[in-house]
Amino acid sequence: MEPLANKARPQTLDEYVGQTHLVGEKGPIREAIDKKHLFSFVLWGPPGVGKTTLARIYANALDANLFELSAVSAGKADIKKLADDQHFNNKVLFLDEIHRFNKAQQDFLLPHVESGNLTLIGATTENPSFEVIPALLSRCRVYTLKELSDENIVEILKRTKIKLSKKALEWIVNRANGDARQALAILDNAYNLYGSVTVENLESSLQDKRLRYDKHAEEHHNTISAYIKSMRASDPDAALYYLARMIAAGEDPKYIARRMVIFASEDVGLAQPTALVVANEVFRAVETVGLPECRINLAHGTVYLAQAKKDRRAYDGINSALQDVENFGNLPVPKHLRNAPTKLMQDEGYGEGYEMYPEKKDGLPEKLKHRRYLT
Repeated sequence: MEPLANKARPQTLDEYVGQTHLVGEKGPIREAIDKKHLFSFVLWGPPGVGKTTLARIYANALDANLFELSAVSAGKADIKKLADDQHFNNKVLFLDEIHRFNKAQQDFLLPHVESGNLTLIGATTENPSFEVIPALLSRCRVYTLKELSDENIVEILKRTKIKLSKKALEWIVNRANGDARQALAILDNAYNLYGSVTVENLESSLQDKRLRYDKHAEEHHNTISAYIKSMRASDPDAALYYLARMIAAGEDPKYIARRMVIFASEDVGLAQPTALVVANEVFRAVETVGLPECRINLAHGTVYLAQAKKDRRAYDGINSALQDVENFGNLPVPKHLRNAPTKLMQDEGYGEGYEMYPEKKDGLPEKLKHRRYLT
């Protein structure tokens, strides 16, 4: 039986729900469709907000030949086969979860996108700045899709024509967390099991008992805040608890690992410089291992950072220096620190009196010569 999410999928831009900043009047995707402009782009956003649907609508509207691959299972051979196929013009490759392609695979894809042999539409839930190689990213526009609003989810559910009470509708919306696919799956499951959709039927049919962040993401911010503050307070027990909360709620483990890398320099800093090494290796392990096993690496790093000595001097120092840059602009660099590649610069005193390891520290501009950022 075809899933409800497929049956309810919009076929045209006018049927598409949400993302008005992209598909509304003067939105870039609508403009591209209206002008028949074929180009490569990446769709970045949370699950179930319409990335795949938007890619299909775009390709179909431009009469392009759309080929869909998932980076989870596809590889270089699939890209080569598609690129070498001469039976089709205007080949559009929709690569779902593009962040799963490693650097070598992305490098292999690059020349085909650069030459125009393939038009790429990538979809990802991860920040493309971290997950897509710069050379490929520079050849694509990046469009950010937002979590669907409650009103968007209600509109999508009502289009299914399945009878829903107000309470049942609210129940699904509250658990969908802005994910249309999740909302339709919940509705589909209850309807197929019981033939009608009530709150009681929905509760009985829902098998996913994982903790969820609340729909406005407040719990997300509260939990990561508690996690960081627990490590800052050298409380590994509390830090592990909030780490477990995030893992159980389905938080992206790479997001947690990135916060650990920041914490290693911001809060541990000079007191234990190896903390940054550990945090970076945790991030690498998360990328390599993935869940559920990488929870062990996250726990290892969490306990290490919580128990490490703390020193925020480097963090406070760079903030103070940035404030002075903002306040005073580009103050003249002392002449003895300037580069002197020409005779004229040498005659002007550039580089004069420079010492590689001076006893007196006089590297700051004259106006800030008594300033100390590392206290």
